Amino acid sequence: MSSTTTNSLLLVGRVLLSAMFILSGFPKLIDPSGTAGMITNAGIPAATLLTYVAGIFEILAGLAVLLGFKTRIAALLLAAFSVFTALVFHSSAINIPGFPDAANGMLSMFNQLNMMKNLTIAGGFLVLAAAGAGAYSIDGRRGSVAITA
Repeated sequence: MSSTTTNSLLLVGRVLLSAMFILSGFPKLIDPSGTAGMITNAGIPAATLLTYVAGIFEILAGLAVLLGFKTRIAALLLAAFSVFTALVFHSSAINIPGFPDAANGMLSMFNQLNMMKNLTIAGGFLVLAAAGAGAYSIDGRRGSVAITA
């Protein structure tokens, strides 16, 4: 594969991986109640504060990956964040009292899919951490590009 193709794929990968985190960080800052409720239900204290911290982290780390700035560090942090959220928030069955068994089963299936999605995203970030941001990045401009064709 040519270096132009490799660097272009790394850029597209960075855009796709970062978009979800940038876009999901803002709602946490505007209306933290939903995320704070999930954090509270997981038994973690200081839910509202942690929601704001998570929102700021998602935006800043997402922007770092998007721009290719300190990409390896940001990618490793987002991989750890993705694994943490998968295990803490998406690894158990859903059982809402009063809901039909079929509805709880469907919600549990969606929760499991979210866990697998988060773990898959973590894998993508680990690959990005190993590969580096590519030439079309701030890291690339600073001479921190790992992959060559």
